[in-house]
Amino acid sequence: MPSRRTFLAGTAGITTALTIGNPAHAGATNDKSDKSDKSDKQLRALISRMTLPEKVGQLFVTRVYGHSATAPDQADIDANLKELGVRTAAELVARYRVGGIIYFTWAHNTRDPHQIADLSNGIQKASLERQRGLPVLISTDQEHGIVCRVGEPATLFPGAMAVGAGGSRADARTLGRIAGQELRAIGVRQNYSPVADVNVNPANPVIGVRSFGSEPDAVAGLVAAEVAGYQRSQVAATAKHFPGHGDTSVDSHYGFPVITHTRAQWDALDAPPFRAAIRAGIDSIMTAHIQFPALDDSGDPATLSRPILTGILREELGYDGVVVTDSLGMEGVRTKYGDDRVPVLALKAGVDQLLNPPSLAVAWNAVLKAVQEGELTEERLDASILRILRLKAGLRLFESPYVSQAGVTRTVGTAAHLAAADRIAERTTTLLVNEGRLLPLSRRRHPRLLVVGADPASPSGTTGPPTGVLATALTELGFTATALSTGTTPSATTIAQAVAAARGVDAVVAGTYNVTATSAQKTLVEQLVATGKPVVAVAIRNPYDVAHLPSVRACLAAYSWTDVELRAAARVIAGRVEPRGKLPVPVQRADEPTRVLYPVGYGLSY
Repeated sequence: MPSRRTFLAGTAGITTALTIGNPAHAGATNDKSDKSDKSDKQLRALISRMTLPEKVGQLFVTRVYGHSATAPDQADIDANLKELGVRTAAELVARYRVGGIIYFTWAHNTRDPHQIADLSNGIQKASLERQRGLPVLISTDQEHGIVCRVGEPATLFPGAMAVGAGGSRADARTLGRIAGQELRAIGVRQNYSPVADVNVNPANPVIGVRSFGSEPDAVAGLVAAEVAGYQRSQVAATAKHFPGHGDTSVDSHYGFPVITHTRAQWDALDAPPFRAAIRAGIDSIMTAHIQFPALDDSGDPATLSRPILTGILREELGYDGVVVTDSLGMEGVRTKYGDDRVPVLALKAGVDQLLNPPSLAVAWNAVLKAVQEGELTEERLDASILRILRLKAGLRLFESPYVSQAGVTRTVGTAAHLAAADRIAERTTTLLVNEGRLLPLSRRRHPRLLVVGADPASPSGTTGPPTGVLATALTELGFTATALSTGTTPSATTIAQAVAAARGVDAVVAGTYNVTATSAQKTLVEQLVATGKPVVAVAIRNPYDVAHLPSVRACLAAYSWTDVELRAAARVIAGRVEPRGKLPVPVQRADEPTRVLYPVGYGLSY
């Protein structure tokens, strides 16, 4: 790892001045203290020495393929050449002077914590040597639950809706603090979490269990708590997706959602979590690729809307931290304008960081051209760069850009952290149905179990298919549990196999995933019930499944199919812990969706 002396030489003597600035994060306050003023003066001086291409680069946060900054696998070199025109992360930094890099599992950035730390150090070394001593702000999407980029042996926590079911702000703060410590140890200093969207639409295909719930005040409290936890660990939290993505039936990755809330509804429903995040000192806020006519009737997505980002977020809410776009490769932001116009319009709207454009070359050159031709001014770029550098200084990246392998070993996936995640998970599992007190299952009456169900694509928080994880957990608790994967759309043959297997056991545990009225999963569960064997349904994603499963004698909501939540559900099924979770969203009747079957706050206990 490069020495501290090497780093100090690259910063042109500004390190000391920057690190004595406001110890709070850049977006935390509008502190006008002498120290803050001195830091800003030094940062402005640094900006004044940047060339225009260097300034443009600081605005971009991009993907890059490979586990190493300088020696990725050949397949990753090929992918980088095809998509970015460079071979490695080090070359990327040298060519485009990017201010940030985002890690993805699919880009092979996150094999294991020690490798991630080496990658982070390699990126920082390349940046410090090529960018006037400027460190890179490395980010990722580590929401926990169904969206994780860093898997085991890192500590994986329940997702947002599960935390909402637990209802504990202390747990949310603990999650943020521990997750932040582990991210910081591997060199990730900006996390695109928490989700601040209020999920009021059960059909929402993109938010759902990524939200804390449907009650604005409850979501606001948990968002603020998680922000405090992350930023206490010197990792920038990011509230997303402004101005609110919770009432959509279209996924902005693939379409262009429209929010029909009135301005009054936005104030009451969507805004409270973002207001709470700003009060908590949130470092960054991510935009949504949604159309919100009540806030801007131009038809532009919020990411490109000056009335929304400058008029509401900056001026009305008083936020002066970093604004980052959602991925510019998503269809929601590409529907109306070309890829060359999107980054320019985002900057004109008030954005600071341009995240993951589909073509970095097209986007980078478009911004450069816009300044050269007078559509954007250098002063406009300087304002965003100052916010970005304030954030880097607040995170002490100028002083401590590197991480150590000893720090990874000391911090990531410790026994204490893993135990905290298990305790939090135990407070989230929600018991919705328990006819005849079927649960907890008894090892005397139900020694042999069949675990069937959906095995959706696994997030990083899993070690295997959900049926296998659940069966293993139940076996470790004293049952003899056999796993049979039936998938999300079981065929008639698969259903028949499950029914035949059920006849040889004492009870069946069925993991369900987004069941609908016409779902083959519903048919599977109904035929299992018809065998006369007790059936316990475990909703491993949305809790709304229970409305379509009236025949089961017991039903739990686990809110995710990650290991930590499935293990907690197993302990509830076995009676090792009491079910304590309460629904953070209402569940409507399947036959009459305007009526509520189970209200917010509902949850049984033993």
